[in-house]
Amino acid sequence: MPSSPPTVRLPQFLDDRPLGRLQYGVLTLCGLVMFLDGFDTQAISYAAPAIARDWHLPSAAFGPVFSAALIGLMIGYLVISPLADRVGRRTMIVAATTAFSVLTLLTVFAQSVEALFVIRLLTGIPLGAATPSAIALTSEYAPKRLRATFVLVIYCGYSLGFVVAGAVSGALIPVYGWHSVFLVGGIAPVLLVPLLWRRLPESPTVCLRRGRPVAHLLRRLDPSLPQDVQVLGEPAEATHRVPLARLFSHRWVMGTLLLWAAFTINLAVFYALQSWLPTLLGKAGYSPSAVVAATTLTTVGGIAAAVVIGPAMDWIGAAQTLGALYLVGFVSVGFLGFALDLPLWVVLVVNFVAGCCVSGGQKSVSAYTSMFYPTEMRSTGVGWGLGVGRVGGIFGPIAVGVAVSAGWSDRSLFMAVAVPLLIGAVLVLALPRSARRATAAEPLPQAASEPSS
Repeated sequence: MPSSPPTVRLPQFLDDRPLGRLQYGVLTLCGLVMFLDGFDTQAISYAAPAIARDWHLPSAAFGPVFSAALIGLMIGYLVISPLADRVGRRTMIVAATTAFSVLTLLTVFAQSVEALFVIRLLTGIPLGAATPSAIALTSEYAPKRLRATFVLVIYCGYSLGFVVAGAVSGALIPVYGWHSVFLVGGIAPVLLVPLLWRRLPESPTVCLRRGRPVAHLLRRLDPSLPQDVQVLGEPAEATHRVPLARLFSHRWVMGTLLLWAAFTINLAVFYALQSWLPTLLGKAGYSPSAVVAATTLTTVGGIAAAVVIGPAMDWIGAAQTLGALYLVGFVSVGFLGFALDLPLWVVLVVNFVAGCCVSGGQKSVSAYTSMFYPTEMRSTGVGWGLGVGRVGGIFGPIAVGVAVSAGWSDRSLFMAVAVPLLIGAVLVLALPRSARRATAAEPLPQAASEPSS
């Protein structure tokens, strides 16, 4: 009597094996997509002063252009990224990268603020669509023990894109003009797209759910697997509802609301600091070079923190690590108001720590979200968290502006900005209970026979 074919189970198959070239390849390619996403998102901020001079316009005329980019990002997060849970992560990443590369190149031909507004609005849509799919795909190829670390690593690419956009703009614009920044920002992803098409695999769990062959992907991780291997998928909720509706189902609604609140708080504090810190430091009498250094350290701190935060989330616990990060952020941001009266090195150190917590927290809550939701609603969960969080990013700087106009002292202002982080710590520490309730009473998985490939 012939023996039955061997059986493997996802995602345990990935969890039980050492990392291989396929996983490092996914990590690298998704990190590059995030890097270029960050570069093209931030490029307009550095190019705007040069465009204003070239077109003989006041800088204030570019306010709508900056808003257009934010609107486009929100459309990408909220409307387009959920489609990845239906069409696949790889398809969305390749399509979004192709779209934002072409639209970034079109920016070179803009000759009016109105044209620039439309182009940046359209560019923001694929920029917003790429990030959640890159996070979801990375999460689905990472073993459970390293899932947060993988997501934090690729998210560092996004922050590095911000930093490199500034460096490239500073080097190219004085010599070649503002068009050169968008040429670089458009050509680089064009060159990446063929590599993504050839080398970026689809999520094995997504392939399994859509009835596509999976064995060829698993054999790249374990060449000893036979052609006729049977694959079992992770349990899925028996429902025909779209992923967006499931975010509000009884099982997931509490976790969804807690995560949205965390995203909103984190992005409100992040953009409040990014928008107002240069002004407040300048008002306190610091030199322009000191202002640039302190502001840059906020982003650099978030990149550096990923080295510690990712492993801590995997080894200690995601909610505990994120909660502790927000508590330290509460202390460091609140202390900024007192640090302005102290030597410059103190201000720089406190800014670095605040960046570790605020910029690092932004990356960490995205990683937590990718771990919280199951595969079939992961892109939707991450995309909507980022999209709803942008509301905080819009109103955070506005609230600080109102406080500055009202004459608040620096100490009172920074303490007010810090308090939401304390609330955020309480919210994320409540997430494990919500996760346990969401995953209770899982249905038993059904076997899926893997066709030969």
